[in-house]
Amino acid sequence: MISNFEQLAEKQASCSSCMAAKFSGESGKRAVVLCGGTGCLSSNSAEIREKFGKVIEEKGLSDKVTVNQVGCFGFCSQGPFVKIYPEDTLYRMVSMDDVEEIVEKDLIGGEVVERLLYVDPATQEKTAKQDDINFYKKQVRIALHGCGVIDPENIEEALGYGAFEGLAKALKMDRADVVKEVLDSGLRGRGGGGFPTGRKWQFAYAQPDGEKYVVCNGDEGDPGAFMDRSILEGNPLAVIEGMVIAGYAIGAQNGYFYVRAEYPIAVNRLKIAIKQAEDLGLLGDNILGTDFSFRCHLRLGAGAFVCGEETALLNSIQGMRGMPRPRPPFPAVSGLWDCPTIVNNVETLATVPYILRNGAKKFAEYGTERSKGTKVFALGGKVNNVGLVEVPMGTTLRELIYDIGGGIPNDKKFKAIQTGGPSGGCLTEKDLDAEIDFDNLVAKGSMMGSGGAIVMDEDNCMVDVAKFYMGFICDESCGKCSPCRIGTKRILEYLTKICDGKGTMEDLEQLEMLAETIKTGSLCALGQTAANPIVSTMKQFRDEYLAHIIDKKCPAKVCKNLMSYEINTDICKKCSLCQRQCPVGAISGQVKVGPFVIDQSKCIKCGMCMSSCKFHAIEKK
Repeated sequence: MISNFEQLAEKQASCSSCMAAKFSGESGKRAVVLCGGTGCLSSNSAEIREKFGKVIEEKGLSDKVTVNQVGCFGFCSQGPFVKIYPEDTLYRMVSMDDVEEIVEKDLIGGEVVERLLYVDPATQEKTAKQDDINFYKKQVRIALHGCGVIDPENIEEALGYGAFEGLAKALKMDRADVVKEVLDSGLRGRGGGGFPTGRKWQFAYAQPDGEKYVVCNGDEGDPGAFMDRSILEGNPLAVIEGMVIAGYAIGAQNGYFYVRAEYPIAVNRLKIAIKQAEDLGLLGDNILGTDFSFRCHLRLGAGAFVCGEETALLNSIQGMRGMPRPRPPFPAVSGLWDCPTIVNNVETLATVPYILRNGAKKFAEYGTERSKGTKVFALGGKVNNVGLVEVPMGTTLRELIYDIGGGIPNDKKFKAIQTGGPSGGCLTEKDLDAEIDFDNLVAKGSMMGSGGAIVMDEDNCMVDVAKFYMGFICDESCGKCSPCRIGTKRILEYLTKICDGKGTMEDLEQLEMLAETIKTGSLCALGQTAANPIVSTMKQFRDEYLAHIIDKKCPAKVCKNLMSYEINTDICKKCSLCQRQCPVGAISGQVKVGPFVIDQSKCIKCGMCMSSCKFHAIEKK
């Protein structure tokens, strides 16, 4: 048990020495660490780790090499990852078949396995160090502190990497000064709205003494987003520490984690972290010998997107249906069980320990005038380097997509990036040099959101993209208010009609009218922002809408009813492979005689013929 500040400092110093010895090799052992994030685990990272242990034991290296897991490295498109300390050698795309070679060549022979090193696509140079890879060079890890470095299931590694230093400093301060420190840092909520975190804490702090709550919003529902999940998987104690600091600041004694049940690894590691913190006395009664007590509780969400809205989330925690409440009163005044409650998302709370540990001024050195610090993005879609990135506010979209993301695959042309998920909008080539911050993205017709960033190229149909997001919103609407429940359904019907080649110019007018009605009439942010992707794509890519309506063509050749597959007889080798692959018998012709043709009345546009043709004789029209 750690019962006072001195004992905590001694424990942290001891753990820090162990971590330093691990990284430097002073322990006399080499360390093999593997990515334990969901992405790598789905690619057999756990089995690879088990095989490393087995092979190392067979080779008699158990007293010379340790094997353990860490959180997400971030570079998801290159996983699974294996890092070797103290050399800091990073191997990517490691498979079960590579384990013995790494043990034989590297751990025994001291030779780097060249073929498993990262290869820069531009220079073709191989890189052995993580920090030398372009994907990492412009990143600054604050919210992701410890992810990819510490074992998320070992509190001693977290203590050796700075855990609870921020809490120790906070507990020696007046509660009002803790609130002021967060306010002075300029931290804004990373869940989407960008409301100043310190101001939200001020509201709750100012409420009369009594029962108060801190809630961590881990209900990450944006398509393609995995920021909060990765933080909870990689360093859950950072989020716990942030919650305890928030509890001390506003005078709360209980905190609730609301995490969707679809994140079993994050949930399990959070449970382990809470138990380990309780066992060490860093959660519970009289933390570090003070009169402050705090406990963490866990509630699992069923995966409703609307429960990302704070009042719907609070209803769900209380056992009610996840539907939003009218505001005011705001949760900071009347929230969980009608008590003052602050709701912060995972990334926000993970950032708080850094601010208390290093000071508001240090945090505010990063970012822009109105958006301080860093932001974590789940960078995905049509980009070479898919993964989790954390960059200072003010980084440009061009840097994000081309320097960190490595550009667009197959030399395709960049078309748009969707930020803010279903509530955001599309930014185009003219916006590439725009600085990323809360206000700038909104001014350009998008938003920060929780941090999803989906890149699209010339092969994406923007009408189809708008239809996809509206389909998602329709499924996720709670149905409480008519503008959202009915309006989003009507918008989806119009978009479907346009994608099917049945749209009219009047439909565009109806879409614009419905978008404004839903925005002004919906109860919560889900409905108020639901039409953003439609408004954005209609503004930025109106020519595509007109092509669907007037020309009855899909320029990107995505919408099935507006495109066809045709065989180029000049290239066709008359092998009949396409005919044999067609599931509906839409292709006729004779082997070596021909001609092979596609009956458009039978074709279901599945693309099997095109993907099976070895001579690229089948084209989209």
